[in-house]
Amino acid sequence: MCGIVGQLNFNEPVNERVFRQMNNTLAHRGPDGEGYYFSTDKKIALGHRRLALIDLSENGAQPMPNEDKTIWLICNGEIYNYIELRDELKKQGHRFKSGSDSEVIVHGYEQWGIEVVQKLKGMFAFSLLDERKQKIFLVRDRFGIKPLYYYHDQNRFLFGSEIKAIINNPAVVRELDISSMCDYLVYRYIPNPKSIWKRISKLPPAHYLEVNFNGIMKLNEYWRLQAENRKINEKELIEQVNEMLSNSVHTHLRSDVPVGTFLSGGYDSSALVFYQNKLNHNTITFSAGFDNWEESEHRYAEMVAGEFKTKHFSTVIGQDSFDVMEKLMYYYDEPLGDISIIPTFLISKFAACQVKTVMSGEGADEIFCGYSWHTPPKKDFVTQFFLDSLNTSFYDYSQEQYASVMAMGRFTFQGLADLLDEDLGRFIPEYPDWFYKKNYNENLHGVKKFQYADLKAFMGELILTKVDRASMANSLEVRVPFLDHELVEFIFQLHPGSYFRRKKRKFPLYENIKNHLPSKILNRPKQGFVGPDTFYMNYKWYEDVIRNGKLLKEKFIREEKFNEMLEQKDHWRLWKLAVLEFWLRNWN
Repeated sequence: MCGIVGQLNFNEPVNERVFRQMNNTLAHRGPDGEGYYFSTDKKIALGHRRLALIDLSENGAQPMPNEDKTIWLICNGEIYNYIELRDELKKQGHRFKSGSDSEVIVHGYEQWGIEVVQKLKGMFAFSLLDERKQKIFLVRDRFGIKPLYYYHDQNRFLFGSEIKAIINNPAVVRELDISSMCDYLVYRYIPNPKSIWKRISKLPPAHYLEVNFNGIMKLNEYWRLQAENRKINEKELIEQVNEMLSNSVHTHLRSDVPVGTFLSGGYDSSALVFYQNKLNHNTITFSAGFDNWEESEHRYAEMVAGEFKTKHFSTVIGQDSFDVMEKLMYYYDEPLGDISIIPTFLISKFAACQVKTVMSGEGADEIFCGYSWHTPPKKDFVTQFFLDSLNTSFYDYSQEQYASVMAMGRFTFQGLADLLDEDLGRFIPEYPDWFYKKNYNENLHGVKKFQYADLKAFMGELILTKVDRASMANSLEVRVPFLDHELVEFIFQLHPGSYFRRKKRKFPLYENIKNHLPSKILNRPKQGFVGPDTFYMNYKWYEDVIRNGKLLKEKFIREEKFNEMLEQKDHWRLWKLAVLEFWLRNWN
């Protein structure tokens, strides 16, 4: 796992000193080394910060060229099927200089062109420079596990793993995009392709950007999740999920350094430990809990760790953890209002003292219907009996319902108009829920509508961003075995009635682990990594943070509306404002 940065100038040479500074802003993503490539005319530069996990030798260093040095790669990510791809490419006559997983991209590009991306299983954000074709490709994985941003004007094209690398270049003008700030208040994140800054864009998941040396760009979608409604019996479903998960965990364990696991004591992380145990892996687990909370998940994690005899480490988070907020907003680059950003950062910091990479359970709720909003509220007895008999996968899930369940301090158009200073009202999007609309597929069947929106919006933009920045701030790689794209495709090819059960959340996963976990774990209600609500109800803290801060002083928000939120103890909206306040202090 690494950090990457690149620059293409259309007229003058790249300033090497400035470019090296840009690369070094990503040192936390790759503390094990740095590398550079500068073209003969100095108009192209590639930079890489390395977190060495596979082939720890210098042979695995980047930028990585092909044999005649006409193709150069910089990659942030892991290619989990690299052994199989390397064997296939060797049969085609390609010769490898390293044991690195990234090298298969270079030779794969020589063999198949940019269609190599179709062959890759993993998480990745990479750039390929093709000197002969005079093109640069930027590529991002199917789900957006790894980030990639870019900037362009009439003189240059810049890109990087994080925004801080781009804006470290003094030629980049920082201009706040107020419409993106409105998006943040609606969604808790800024949806792709936008960013908090004008002229800086996110490369969307499952896309690649083709840029020629004159600056002409073309955006291409290389993968789209297709849905079918094929019905299979329970036995076949359970066996298929078992085989695919076992294979995914197996390939995600490929590493030349120890691989740990985040363990919460819920279905998802417990399942990862179960499959590692089946593979005879010496599992190392990490959990975090909260002070004075009976339901603190570290208690449940310790049960699972004891069951499988893992080498377990746990820590407890207190109210003083809010002290990291300012530091967090440096690493996040953009305001991100997920309520678990603090514990995710702290468990990453804790685990990074022992290992360089961990597995985590992101993706399981999205593909196996684990969220509360996948199961609608109960109806009257007769209607409910009928719907339960149909397996409840026939509910009509609307886009408005989805926007509502995603709320956690939702702002409507009127809500934004009431909050923002009058001079900023013109920046409010006419339809604030535009990103939900974009990713809500009316043609999908039943609960799949919400699953699809989760993968594209909630998971793709909020959860994966949170995990990447929190972990990489601590030089820790997080691997997500549930997001094997073939497993996701398999579930989406099925009729929801085959895998969805109202009374048994994440049914295919439950059936595979039910005989291997304590009943207290199996019967435990769904619980996010957020801690008790009281953790976020320190209204004096909100007042101290915001009262004399930039949001009010620089007239971003109205003081009377802020006072009203305090009076109403509207902690979810206050949390969003506090995050935005800390971001403004860092970056604006």
